[in-house]
Amino acid sequence: MDIRIQSVHFDATEQLKEFVNKKVSKLGKYSDDIIDADVILKVTKPESANNKDASIKLYIKNGDIFASKIADTFEEAIDMSVEALEKQLIKRKEKVQAK
Repeated sequence: MDIRIQSVHFDATEQLKEFVNKKVSKLGKYSDDIIDADVILKVTKPESANNKDASIKLYIKNGDIFASKIADTFEEAIDMSVEALEKQLIKRKEKVQAK
């Protein structure tokens, strides 16, 4: 799986990029059909709390799935987005097996 990270209006640290790669690559255990992942990190309203936005789009053989979460830290937002994608992948797998 190819993971592309885009940080909007700031430069992501190597540590943050490694964290994103580690978390997103774990999604591979839920589906062998994942081709690519786009991760977009941006700061919304810099003066307020809960302003870190992490959006993850997974490109899968038969369509795409997407999750976007906002939290205090990018790590927290990424964790929540990955969790949402895990649920979507599990649901998707159950549908395929039910057919």
